[in-house]
Amino acid sequence: MTEPMEPVVIGALLPADVDRCAELDAVLFAGEQPWSAAVFARELASEDSLFVSARTGGTLIGYGGIACLGSTGFTGVSFYEVRNIGVDPAFQGRGVGRRLLDELLTFAGGGAVYLEVRWDNEAAIALYRDVGFDQVGVRPGYYNGVDALTMRREPRACTQT
Repeated sequence: MTEPMEPVVIGALLPADVDRCAELDAVLFAGEQPWSAAVFARELASEDSLFVSARTGGTLIGYGGIACLGSTGFTGVSFYEVRNIGVDPAFQGRGVGRRLLDELLTFAGGGAVYLEVRWDNEAAIALYRDVGFDQVGVRPGYYNGVDALTMRREPRACTQT
């Protein structure tokens, strides 16, 4: 019997988290090009991005980041890129990735959102499709010889509550 997991808290990713993020990235993207602590620090410092964390019992178990890349001139619709998202393998399949992604999409508001994902990462692809992403292309050999799917979530109409 497994013990119940402590609640997962989604919040801001902090500069003190970059070493743990790099450790997780090395596990999640072994054999590829995982981000270093320096890359996480640089991305976290960007004014046009948002990085969030998932913690349980005070331990960082996941992270995600999104950056605003600009806007289209005529319509003014902003477009974003999911920069990175990862969850400790011990906590995958429990909705943590979805919660992180929801935070990133909230930041993007009604803007178009793009991402790349390994073509064989079925769980991630299913999640992305479930929240409205569609495949728009393929990047051959993007992940050390493994193809990546380019996915896009169309701009959303903003509603006021």
